[in-house]
Amino acid sequence: MALLGANGAGKSTTLKAISGLLKTEDGEVTDGAIEFEGQYIHHERAANIAKKGIVQVIDGRRVFEHLTVEENLKVGAHLRKSGPVKEGLELVYHYFPRLREKRNETAGFVSGGEQQMTVVGRALMTEPKLVLLDEPSMGLAPKLIHEIFNIIMQLNKEQQISILLVEQNAKLALNVAPHAYVMETGRIVMDDSSEKLSQNEDIKDFYLGLTDKGGRKSFRDVKHYKRRKRWLA
Repeated sequence: MALLGANGAGKSTTLKAISGLLKTEDGEVTDGAIEFEGQYIHHERAANIAKKGIVQVIDGRRVFEHLTVEENLKVGAHLRKSGPVKEGLELVYHYFPRLREKRNETAGFVSGGEQQMTVVGRALMTEPKLVLLDEPSMGLAPKLIHEIFNIIMQLNKEQQISILLVEQNAKLALNVAPHAYVMETGRIVMDDSSEKLSQNEDIKDFYLGLTDKGGRKSFRDVKHYKRRKRWLA
């Protein structure tokens, strides 16, 4: 599932609310509820939420820079409930073979793409049920982006791991996720299959930067108030 929206729409805040990390920023859920597997979790501590199988991969490739790549991966192993750590590492190296080559290198000195693989691999080490991915493509070269997203799709399909993806690259997100929600100023204004959303004129204009004639269009040229009038009618 993908969550789309412009900067400041509330996407990352939504992920932090689910993972419990919102409390670290003196935030809280004041309206509605967050439910996971039949249990309300919005009053739970982040550590307890993680134990339930929800893990967030925060934007910015947050590795422990002074540890090796493999030591970073092992950090996620404290949440494992079944199977030895070695088994988890082999699973990560199966999907991210480049990390096997870099496993003894200091994480702060590997490339940005390898750091992104490391933080996703660390999440995989926890045996997650739901992974919250925040802007995994940020600052990466196109080739690396497609490599990482192909692996994310494999994890979803082969390991049955649910993924909630926040991604500024709407075209990429709609190609990866079968369904998407669109958020604007803290509200969900639209949701549909990715195929239908990619054909929606507002989505094409504002998020894909395409006019009816197929040309590029600047975000500054979009009539924001007209879009809101249609979405919130």
